[in-house]
Amino acid sequence: MKLSVLVLITALAVGLSIGLVNFHFQGSWYYLLISFGISFVTSFLVFYYLLEKYIYGKIKLIYKLIHNLKLGKDLKEALGEYVSSDPINDVEQEVKEWAGAKKREIELLKKQEQFRREFLSNVSHEFKTPLFAIQGYIETLQDCIADDPETAIKFLKKAENNVERLSYLINDLDSISKLETGEIPINFQKFDFVVLAKEVMDSLEDRAMTNKIKLYFKDKYTGPTMVYADKEKIRQVMINLIQNSIKYGNENGATAIKIFELHDQFLIEVTDDGIGIEEKHLNRLFERFYRIDSHRSRKEGGTGLGLAIVKHILEAHQQTISVRSTPNIGTTFAFTLEKANQNDLLK
Repeated sequence: MKLSVLVLITALAVGLSIGLVNFHFQGSWYYLLISFGISFVTSFLVFYYLLEKYIYGKIKLIYKLIHNLKLGKDLKEALGEYVSSDPINDVEQEVKEWAGAKKREIELLKKQEQFRREFLSNVSHEFKTPLFAIQGYIETLQDCIADDPETAIKFLKKAENNVERLSYLINDLDSISKLETGEIPINFQKFDFVVLAKEVMDSLEDRAMTNKIKLYFKDKYTGPTMVYADKEKIRQVMINLIQNSIKYGNENGATAIKIFELHDQFLIEVTDDGIGIEEKHLNRLFERFYRIDSHRSRKEGGTGLGLAIVKHILEAHQQTISVRSTPNIGTTFAFTLEKANQNDLLK
């Protein structure tokens, strides 16, 4: 309600009350109208002046401050030009919206703080495991390097493996950090995704054969499947997803790739018939260091950052990735890639 309407209603009530009291004692309509008119005008002027100066003006200032601060302005700018025509109602709405926004912001900060604590704990744990192992191997080497050269070489090899694991961990952390901050540019180009996928499967064939897992396309793709993306980063996506399927696949199992053509995208699915994932884990699967089975993950190798890197690469392409899985049946990772422009392909 606007100030003038509020004051008008109040003044009418005061004027009418005084007029009726006067009529009760005087019994004259003339004196009723005189008393009503004088009290109405006086009440209106006094109320308007007092409310405007001591209440309404301050409410307008508060409203301007809240409104402009919500727009991200500093305090000096927040006291600037904007004025609402009905600040009493607007300030209530603004305060509710602002309070809601601040509540959401606090909840987000709490989640981020929890994530930061978990991340630091995970990083600390991931680094300590190989470091303590290396320390133990070196101490053993000092004792047996002269008397038992074979054991010394064995422990040197184990120490080397842990150094490599540390190196992979640092490189993966560096990659994620650079992807998040945009330090690694996305070099878009047109290429045939089928050719890239075949190259990745060929490079991982020996590892798949060791685990007795077959890699294949679900359909025959005789024509080109041209996409517009960073070829080497998509290669990394495919390597990580196929390695993951090999790592958690069953012996004599298979990993299949299927491509679906959408309107302006291709949907690529990487499906295995491995151990599967329980539904409660799916929402956290792309978090850094999140492992469903920590013991098996470390035994199979890896840094626990593969799927996080996959997600960051695809988000940098403004594409999405999802996962669906059923325990003891298998898992499917599905992601999209932009189609290459047909006009460009004709050039």
